[in-house]
Amino acid sequence: MPTRAFRKSHTIRAAGVVVASLILFFTRSASAQRPVTRRDAIDATLSVGARVALARADSAAARARLLTARALSNPSLAAGYSKSAPQKHLSLEIPLDAPWIRSAKVGAARAAIRAADLRMLSEHAAAIVEADTTYTTALAAEARFRLSRQTARDADSLRVLTTRRRDAGDASELDVDLATVTAGQQANSASNDSLAFMSVLLTLQTVMGIPADSVAIALADSLRPTNTAADTVLARFASAVLPGAPAPPSVRSAEASLQAAELAIVRERRSVLGLPALSVGVEFGDPKGDEPGLLPTVGVVLPLPLLGRNRGPIAEATAERDRARAELAVARLEARQRLLEGVREREQLLARVARDSALVATAQRVAARAITAYAEGASALPAVLEARRSAREVIAQYIDDTAALLIVTTELGALTQTLPGP
Repeated sequence: MPTRAFRKSHTIRAAGVVVASLILFFTRSASAQRPVTRRDAIDATLSVGARVALARADSAAARARLLTARALSNPSLAAGYSKSAPQKHLSLEIPLDAPWIRSAKVGAARAAIRAADLRMLSEHAAAIVEADTTYTTALAAEARFRLSRQTARDADSLRVLTTRRRDAGDASELDVDLATVTAGQQANSASNDSLAFMSVLLTLQTVMGIPADSVAIALADSLRPTNTAADTVLARFASAVLPGAPAPPSVRSAEASLQAAELAIVRERRSVLGLPALSVGVEFGDPKGDEPGLLPTVGVVLPLPLLGRNRGPIAEATAERDRARAELAVARLEARQRLLEGVREREQLLARVARDSALVATAQRVAARAITAYAEGASALPAVLEARRSAREVIAQYIDDTAALLIVTTELGALTQTLPGP
C-alpha cells in the first residue's frame, strides 16, 4: 500500500506539474509575442517568401534576356601589317542583323517573359495558399491544445472530486485509480498538443520569414468557417470544371512555357547560317609611293556552316519543348482532378461541419449532466469518463473538419484564380 500510494501521488504531482508548466509557459510567452492576423501572415510571406523571390528573379532574368535579344552586335575593328604594299590595313566589320533571326530572338524572349510572369503569378498564388493553410493549421493546433489543456484541468478536478468521495465513503479505491490514470493521460495529451502547436507556430514563422529559434508570434484570428459569398464561390468552382473555363494559374504558366519553348526552336533553326557582316576599311603605307593616300576597301563576310549546323542548340530546344509539353499535360490533369475532388470535398465538409456543430452542443450538455449526476451520487465514474471522452472527440472532430474546410476553400480559390490570357 505505501508503494501504491507513493506511485499514485507521484503521478498526480507529475500531471499537475505538466499542466501548470504549460499554462505558465504560454501565459508568459503570450505577453512577448506579436499578434499576427491571417492577412499579416500572407503579406509577410509575399514580401519575404523564398518561392516568390525566386520567381521574381526569374522574371527579371527573362527581361534581361529580352534586352540581349534586342541588342545590336558590336562592330569589330581589325588592324594588320604586311610586307607587300600597301603595308597597313584597317577594316571595320559591321554585323548585319538579319530580320528573320532578329524577329525569332525577340519573339522567343518575349514569350519567355510572359512565361516567367505567369510563373511568378502562379508562385504568388501558391505562396498565398501556403501561408493561409499554415495559418489555418496553426489555428487548429491551438484549438486542440486549448481543448487538451481544459480536458486535463477537468480530469484533475474529477480526480480531486473522486478522492473526496472516496474519503467520504462514496467511492472506491478503484475509482480513484481510474481517475488518476485518466488525469495523467490527459496531461500527457496536453503536453503533446502543446508541442505540436509550438511546431506549427515555428513553421508559420519560417513561412513568414521570421527566425524559428523561438516563438515570436501569436495568432490573432479565430478558427471558424467563412460564410461570405458562399454561393458565389461554389458557382465559380462549378464553372471552373466546365469546358472553356479559365485555366488555373499553374496551367496558364505551363502553356506559356510551351509557347516559349516552341519559339526557342524557331530561333535556333534560323540561327544555322549565322549573321552576315559588312566589312569596310582602308589600306595605306606604300614605301615606294606608287599608291599614295588611303585606299578604301569594302566587302561582305558570310559565315559558312561547314563544321557545325547548330545541331546541339536545336536538339536542346527540342528537348525543352517536349518537357514543357509533358508538364502542361500533367498540370492540366492535376488541376482538373484537384478541382473535381475539391468541390466534392468541400460539399462534404460543409455538411460535416454543420453536423459537428450540433453534436458539440449535445456532447457538452451530456458531459455536464454526467459530472453533475456523479457529484450527486446518481452516476458512476465510468459514465462520466465516457461522456467526457465523447465530448472531447466530437470537439476535436469539429476542429479538424473546420480546418479542412478552410484549407480546401483556399485551395479551390487559388485554382480558380483568373490570370491574363495569352
